[in-house]
Amino acid sequence: MKTAKDYLTEANSVVERISPNEGIERYNKGNLVVVDVRDSSAFPETGTVQGALRIPRGLIEFVADDTHPMHNGALKKDAQIGIICAVGGQAALTAKTMKDMGFEDVVNLGGVSDWAEAGGPMED
Repeated sequence: MKTAKDYLTEANSVVERISPNEGIERYNKGNLVVVDVRDSSAFPETGTVQGALRIPRGLIEFVADDTHPMHNGALKKDAQIGIICAVGGQAALTAKTMKDMGFEDVVNLGGVSDWAEAGGPMED
C-alpha cells in the first residue's frame, strides 16, 4: 500500500524541480506555460503568477487530455509547462501525472510565495 510520501517520492524522482530564478528566466523568454494547481480560494490571499492557467489539481487529467471536452488548448504535449502550487507537493504530483499523459517538458516550479519573493511577475 502506498502512502502520500511514496507518491511524492515517486513524483520527485521523475519531475525536475527548478529554482524560482530559473522558472522566472524561462517565463521571461515567453516559452513557459504556467499552471497554478491550487484551490481557487488561495488566489485572493496570495495572487498567482501573471498569466498562469488556474487549473485545480483535481481537474488536470480532464483539462490536459486533448480528447476530452474540458481540454485547455494551451496544454500541448510539446509545450514547456511549469506547475506551481503552495509549496511544491501538489505541483510535483500534477507534473508527474502530466508526464504520464505524454507531456514532454513539465517542471515543478515549487511554491508561489517563493516565485513572488524572487521577483516573479504576479497578478491577483
